[in-house]
Formats: sequence, structure tokens, C-alpha cells
Amino acid sequence: MKIQLNTMTTYESDIKTISQSEEVVFNLLSDLNNLQKIKDIDISGKEQVADKLKDMQFDKDTVTIPVDGFGKIGLRIIEREPFKTIKFETSNAPVSANMWIQLVKVAENDTRMKLTLKADIPMMVKMMVDKKLKEGVNMIADVIAKAVTAPQPPEGGV
Repeated sequence: MKIQLNTMTTYESDIKTISQSEEVVFNLLSDLNNLQKIKDIDISGKEQVADKLKDMQFDKDTVTIPVDGFGKIGLRIIEREPFKTIKFETSNAPVSANMWIQLVKVAENDTRMKLTLKADIPMMVKMMVDKKLKEGVNMIADVIAKAVTAPQPPEGGV
């Protein structure tokens, strides 16, 4: 008899409203090079995202973030369904996890977004990180929504 020590747990953000078309949102989020644009977003008046992401490395499909005690944890895009879904998987992480961003068009410049994280977490660890993961998924969704909704600078300057 094998005792199940891990549990697959799903965390979902609140649904966020973005004042852009689903195509614009998808195109920005499906190229991880665009993460550079979110570094100046303020997290609930506490700090800028840049402080958290200063040692982050990224390319079109992958982002790598140094995490104390774990080394560099990666998140890689594994599937893109144009204008609807972007799916990710972790690499070099202490737990197996997948994440996806879902987009739904409501009107021309009205897109709804939800972030979902599904992680295979050991029961003892889950008790310690459950609340932080719930808050973290919502915080990430907030930052993404703010970054994508932020007014784009006019072409050629002001």
C-alpha cells in the first residue's frame, strides 16, 4: 500500500478586467520578453515589481527567477492558443506545477483574465504555503492586469 503524501492543489485568481482587446493582451503575454514592461508596476502601494524581479532572466518562452534556498526556478510556455490561453510548466522547481492564463473577450476593448496554478504539493508543505500561494496567484494576476491595461506610450513620443 502506497500512502499519498502529495496533493494536487489548484489556485485561481479573481477574474480581472483589462481594457484592451484579447488579441493585444494575448500578444503581450505570450512573449515573455514583455515582462520587462511590468517592472515599474506598483504592488498594492507596497513596492515596485522591479525589486522582486531584478535578477530575473527571460526570453520569448522562458522566465527564470532566483529563489533563496532553491536556486533558479523556471517557468516555460508549453502551449499558446491564440487570444484564449497561455499554458506554462515549471522547471527546476521543488514541486511540479502548471499555470495558465485564460482570456475571454466581453466586448471590443474589454477582456477578462484569470490565472490558474495547479501544483503537486506535499501535504506538510501545503499547510505552510497554502495562504501564500492563494495570495500570490492573485497578486500576479493584479500585476499582469495593471501592466496590460496601462496606457501605451504614443508612437514617436509626445
